[in-house]
Amino acid sequence: MAIIDRQTATLALAHALSAAERGLPVFPLSATKLPALRSPHHGEDPPVRCRGACGLPGHGVHDATTDPAAVRALFAAAPRATGYGIACGRDPHRLIGIDLDIDGAHGNDSVAALQQIALQHLFTIPATVTVLTPSGGRHLWLTGPSGITVPNSASRLAQGIDVRGSGGYLVGPGSVTTHGRYRLAPGTAHLSPAPCPRALLRLLTPPARPHPTSRPSRAGQGQGLVQFVLAAHEGQRNTRLFWAACRAYEHGFGDALADALTDAAVRTGLSEQEARAAIASAARLTSERPEAL
Repeated sequence: MAIIDRQTATLALAHALSAAERGLPVFPLSATKLPALRSPHHGEDPPVRCRGACGLPGHGVHDATTDPAAVRALFAAAPRATGYGIACGRDPHRLIGIDLDIDGAHGNDSVAALQQIALQHLFTIPATVTVLTPSGGRHLWLTGPSGITVPNSASRLAQGIDVRGSGGYLVGPGSVTTHGRYRLAPGTAHLSPAPCPRALLRLLTPPARPHPTSRPSRAGQGQGLVQFVLAAHEGQRNTRLFWAACRAYEHGFGDALADALTDAAVRTGLSEQEARAAIASAARLTSERPEAL
């Protein structure tokens, strides 16, 4: 268990400022790796969908900035922050994070899986900034070209390989969580994020799906899941939200319904952070099932 003290918070700010100086948009994280600032719209009825347009802090990854004064202000408002997040997909680097999880208990070797994908699709994994995670995994930092949006995904590329793209974030090196410290891998501190190989980029950006002319059953099912969450009583909120999110992801429209499910959960009394954490867990769970690979 990491010790949360003033020194930890001070170091988190220092690491965040250093990252911001290199053009990486940052914001404060708690020891749980969630945004450290509570949404200013928490408890509002009807729920407010805001990605920072109100000008107030507390919008998670949408707070991310490279301005040193703004970074200091965010951390001043979050004195118990123990780390920082780095927003992916943002200029100038348009960072893409390849999260390689290690699961020895189940025999998953995501590093070997990525190497196999590289051999199969004829590209080389470049030398790049690499961050070691407390669980034994690693994050590879790559950069994307302008005009291409890389979506977030969990185990879609291969089991144990998650991708952080537009709208996602990576825990920055030097951050401390309840499970330990994130740190730069030896020999990579001097590197800059390498451009993502084109063949890998094609795998990370699946072709856009054609717009259906009529999908009343899917739309209706989505609204039914939202109503299912809205009907939750105290003691049922997390369970109902998680169940609904799992069904949405299993049927292929989880990302499209995520905001509506979050709004519904907030109306029942959950915080936005709790709701989004439950939905993210559902996304990971469903992506790990064989039929979703």
